[in-house]
Amino acid sequence: MTPLDLAAAGEILQNGGVVVIPTETVYGLAARADRPDAVAKIFNVKGRPSNDPLIVHIADLEQLPLVAAEIPHEAWELAGRFWPGPLTLVLPKSSVIPDSVTAKLPTVAVRLPDHSIARDVIRSARFPLAAPSANLFGQTSPTRTTDLHPALIEKIDGYLEGGSCQVGVESTIIGFFPQQPPLLLRPGGVPLEEIEEVIGPVAPLAQAKVQTPLAPGNLPSHYAPETPLYFVDAILDEVKKELVQGASICRLTFGQESEDVAGKMIAELNLSYESDLQEAARNLYKMMIELDRRKARYIIVDRVPAIGLGRAICDRLERAAAR
Repeated sequence: MTPLDLAAAGEILQNGGVVVIPTETVYGLAARADRPDAVAKIFNVKGRPSNDPLIVHIADLEQLPLVAAEIPHEAWELAGRFWPGPLTLVLPKSSVIPDSVTAKLPTVAVRLPDHSIARDVIRSARFPLAAPSANLFGQTSPTRTTDLHPALIEKIDGYLEGGSCQVGVESTIIGFFPQQPPLLLRPGGVPLEEIEEVIGPVAPLAQAKVQTPLAPGNLPSHYAPETPLYFVDAILDEVKKELVQGASICRLTFGQESEDVAGKMIAELNLSYESDLQEAARNLYKMMIELDRRKARYIIVDRVPAIGLGRAICDRLERAAAR
């Protein structure tokens, strides 16, 4: 399959097709958000359950009132500070957004991507696009078109080439609900510390007074490679026995120092030798996919500090290890 140009991608989307598009976070599987028939194709292609809401991507701030019925002052402040960028806002939805996009919730997740091709294709489609990550449900998200799963490629109508994603993890999601403080629904590409500098304290998801999932990426097991993945300090006893007996492993490390692990080493990749969290986030998924392709018995990963962008990296690895 060869890449589409913008005009062809826009025409496919206008006609109810699904197209893989680049963003600054990960590649997304896009369809027009106002077409239930097209949105249904997203769930079918990914094998995604219908109770897992999608994120709607807009081309500019002027489109926000089109998809959101109410926009609190704090949401406008965050949009003004971080858009375009890897931040999603969960807001009361407008009547033009079908229930299939929002999993029948009264809210819609929306963001303005920091990628010119993404914004251009939204304009070409002539309506905001629903676009979850372009992976099979529960598996690792692609940050390069070369990492798209063959089973997904077989079912899509085309893709746009946009190079490697510059952030490398999905967007941070902040939810706004009645009689509640803003909620952190998912850590992501904008660190929580920077968000709280703008709007003050943000509550954790555990304090939500409404049903979950409120946003994508909240299932316990997610982002997982096919190869079982363990943290180096949380290897099960039965797995340790296999490693002592010479089971094959791949290692995903971070920083200059890593703990030795028994087992037959097949490959080792380092997220960032300089312990740079931005570099680590940019490398995370592509390195997970590269190691998964080596077909070792296990992938053993180092922990990353749970501060700043590291909070998102830890979240993705913890969910990948929970399968």
